Amino acid sequence: MAVNRTRVENGGLILYVLLATIALIAVVFSFIGALLWAALAALLFQPLYRWLLNRWPNRRNTAAAVALLIITVAVVIPALVIASLVVDQAAGVYTQMRSGQINFAAYFQQVHDALPRRLQRLLDGAGFGSFERAQAQISQAVGSSASTLARQAFSIGANAASFLLAFGVGLYVTFFLLRDGDRIGPAVIAALPLEPATAQRIADKFVAVVRATIKGSGVVALVQGALGAATFWIVGLPAALLWGMLMAIAALLPAIGPAIIWAPVAIYLLATGAIWQAAVVVASGVLVIGLADNVLRPILVGRDTGIPDWLVLVTTLGGIDLLGLSGIVIGPLAGALFITGWQILTEQRRGAAPAEIADDRPTRS
Repeated sequence: MAVNRTRVENGGLILYVLLATIALIAVVFSFIGALLWAALAALLFQPLYRWLLNRWPNRRNTAAAVALLIITVAVVIPALVIASLVVDQAAGVYTQMRSGQINFAAYFQQVHDALPRRLQRLLDGAGFGSFERAQAQISQAVGSSASTLARQAFSIGANAASFLLAFGVGLYVTFFLLRDGDRIGPAVIAALPLEPATAQRIADKFVAVVRATIKGSGVVALVQGALGAATFWIVGLPAALLWGMLMAIAALLPAIGPAIIWAPVAIYLLATGAIWQAAVVVASGVLVIGLADNVLRPILVGRDTGIPDWLVLVTTLGGIDLLGLSGIVIGPLAGALFITGWQILTEQRRGAAPAEIADDRPTRS
């Protein structure tokens, strides 16, 4: 009877914790994005906070406040400025498309006429042989994307109050996560209903993937996007910042990369007779933008996430589709935790003791 009563009580406690967790998520769901990025920022900038705390011992509030100020000035404000400029350029491009000043179908026709006959026949068979067909198909696709972008920009403007509220909540939570992160982390690990070695291994994988995704993929993508924007500005392309942002987004996707942006631009420039501009774009794409990943990623991260490239691609695209910008981090994180969980389960089923489970923290970027 005592054993059964203990099981019932333990089951009741687990059910209570589960329901309380679901209730808390439901209450704060409208701020879930702000809370997520606050946690990611606190995790990423925890070394900065510790460095400041070493300079001001026993002044945790001061160290956290200064760290938050540095994050705001060095990261948040520049990001907001760049985002506003990109939205402004996107709105301008959309307006020019609606007025007919920009006609992607005509640009496509110029490239089509400059291609070899065999490639032209392939395009003709695909329904892109005439200007009218190209105009109908390309304008529909691009117009739909531009309309979506314009609606998103309008939504951001209409919900400015909600954005500012979520932004303030994010900064507020970041302060406490920075200050108390060294206490919250171990407490969460200790509370997990897992063996200590298993819980620590999952926590290590979580930290490694988050830092690799933000410090590695995120920063490298921004650098590649900036280099792309500078290249497009040099050759005189309009809305260079918008194209650079698209290149930064493409750089987050393995096996695709920024070449999906600069390569078609180079082809168009070559087909329209802009030879030196096309040469500059190709040279920059291959020698500067292409090498930035190989040079910067080992410096910024120094170790790999241990996730196959195909899984990173699928989880990143799926995460963006499901969660928007937050999916860039959550997608690969879900893939990494999935692999780690199955690795631990496989090792335990083979009879490996928790203490014998090797640390799988990444070794390189």
